[in-house]
Amino acid sequence: MEKILVLLLVALAVVYAVPDPRGIIINLEDGELCLNSAQCKSKCCHRDTGLSLARCAPKASENSECSAKTLYGVYYKCPCERGLTCEVDKTIVGSITNTNFGVCLDAGRSRE
Repeated sequence: MEKILVLLLVALAVVYAVPDPRGIIINLEDGELCLNSAQCKSKCCHRDTGLSLARCAPKASENSECSAKTLYGVYYKCPCERGLTCEVDKTIVGSITNTNFGVCLDAGRSRE
C-alpha cells in the first residue's frame, strides 16, 4: 500500500512539473504586462504613453496606425500583421523618439 501511495505522489509531482504553455516571462497573452515584444505571442509590447505600463497587444491590421519595427521592442503603435507593410516616413529623430507612425497597407495592393 505504501508503494502505491509513493507511486501516486511521484506521478502527481510529474504532472505538476510539466510547464504551462502560457508563460510567465515569455509566450504572454494579449493584455499581460511585458518589457519587450519578444515576450508576447503577438510579438507586440505596446504602451499608450511614456509613463504607462507596457502590455502585449495584437499587431496592427490593414489601414490601422503602425510603427516600423525598432530595436527597443516596445511600441506606441504595434507593427503590422504578416503580409502587410507599414508605410512610414523613417527619420532619425522619429526612430530615436519612437514617433515615426504610419499606416498598414497590403503589399500586393500597393504595387497595383
